Amino acid sequence: MITFTGAGPGAEDLITVRGQNLLKEADVVIYAGSLVNPGLLSLCREDCEIYNSAKMTLEEVIAVMTEGERSGKRIVRLHTGDPCLYGAIREQMDELEKLDIPYEVCPGVSSLCGAAAALGAEYTLPGVSQSVVITRMAGRTPVPKRESIPSFAAHQATMVIFLSAGMLEELSDELIRGGYAADTPAAIVYKATWPEEKVLHCTVKELAKTAARENVTKTALIVVGRILGDEYERSKLYDPSFTTEFREVSAPSGKDKER
Repeated sequence: MITFTGAGPGAEDLITVRGQNLLKEADVVIYAGSLVNPGLLSLCREDCEIYNSAKMTLEEVIAVMTEGERSGKRIVRLHTGDPCLYGAIREQMDELEKLDIPYEVCPGVSSLCGAAAALGAEYTLPGVSQSVVITRMAGRTPVPKRESIPSFAAHQATMVIFLSAGMLEELSDELIRGGYAADTPAAIVYKATWPEEKVLHCTVKELAKTAARENVTKTALIVVGRILGDEYERSKLYDPSFTTEFREVSAPSGKDKER
């Protein structure tokens, strides 16, 4: 069995319990060396075969998986965060299906959750934004034209932007062109949950200048939206005047009745 496993956002203790157990039991681990915290490999047995996929092609990764599976070995494909986001797992799964090799997925904590924790932020803030756009800038690899930064910015929803820390001048321009005001709150979260984590607050206009000042060029998430401000509405979930399946509207006090 091959298990695609989320390593979590960075901190060694933010991998799931299931993921931790899979690493302890693995005969072979193929990990995304450019992003996964190498400290997680200390969970592996001494005789575990470890491969850094940052130096490998898809074909080489599949070859290691195939050889290991034919030898009856337990294989962990360790991806950063949660494998479903920018993990390029679909192409691996399709190749395994062609070879009739079984696989499963162990979810992980995404870095977008780690960034929210570092910011003390709620992405879906009542009266401000109830949607989160997860996207990236087009770079050496394109994005569909219908998913351009300006088209998403027009919605004024919370945006969490991956893989774009080296293109912040262009990102600012596209966010403003799409409809965000230049003074819209923004943040750069470098290596969320890692020991070297940095949280940089700024505005959309100041993204590039802020990153340059702190020498941040990669491994950072960009968060954009008014959810980083101070104004929002109280949630109905715990509002005493709002009936739910589990709670009736609170009765007013005697003084309130008289009024």
